[in-house]
Amino acid sequence: MYRRILVAVEHSDADRTILEHAGELARLTGATLVLVHVADGWAARNLEHLKLRESEEMREDRQYLEMLQRDLTTAGLRVEARLAAGDPATELIRAAEREHVDLIAMSTHGHRFLADLLHGATADRVRHLVSVPVLLLRAEKPAAPRERG
Repeated sequence: MYRRILVAVEHSDADRTILEHAGELARLTGATLVLVHVADGWAARNLEHLKLRESEEMREDRQYLEMLQRDLTTAGLRVEARLAAGDPATELIRAAEREHVDLIAMSTHGHRFLADLLHGATADRVRHLVSVPVLLLRAEKPAAPRERG
């Protein structure tokens, strides 16, 4: 069914939700996971145009992707990792085309109104501008620490 699944990772707790689901789907279908993180800080957005070096944030993002790739590979999955830079929606759409994926998996945050306008724009643009299915999962909030009694 699926051969290549692009998984958009944010370098946040939200990644756990989408990686669990996409990992199980890849296991069931034999698909390769293509992890894509888009660095979108000032340096990342101007990297090519201004011929800048990778920022510390980008180096940390690359290390994070390598850690995810290693952990998922150890769990028996086929995994590739890509670090992109720029506008997240634009770069995810480009990666989907370049990597010839047949599914995109992303987490959403379940914001309301104004926050949706700001944070929901990436998922919304991606789902409207790609020709492959998009799996959107609401990110689970981390469990609150329990008080000791």
